Amino acid sequence: MPKILIKMTELNRNATFGEHLRKLREAINLSLREVALDINIDSSLLAKIERNERQPTKQQIKSIASFFKVDEKELLTEFLSDQIAYKILNEEADLNILKVAEVKVEYLKAKRNV
Repeated sequence: MPKILIKMTELNRNATFGEHLRKLREAINLSLREVALDINIDSSLLAKIERNERQPTKQQIKSIASFFKVDEKELLTEFLSDQIAYKILNEEADLNILKVAEVKVEYLKAKRNV
């Protein structure tokens, strides 16, 4: 397993989850096959995740975080922020939707805690 090489906070926030994953892999000079074998997924699936053609599962994100010794929560944040950004882009919505969603998240959290 690699040592911590790149902190998630050092990565470009404009890059996608897949681009972050590729940067982590290339930083330690490992092939797709080597990383895929260690995290127990098919190398072609890992390549598609790096190209943002497929989405990883939560378990795959956990395995990736463990392998690269990066914070799982930060990696999940990168993944989820991609999902939100793509959704807004595909719906041609404006960024005001994020403000509305933030209010709804707070409402739902409060409702859940009742």
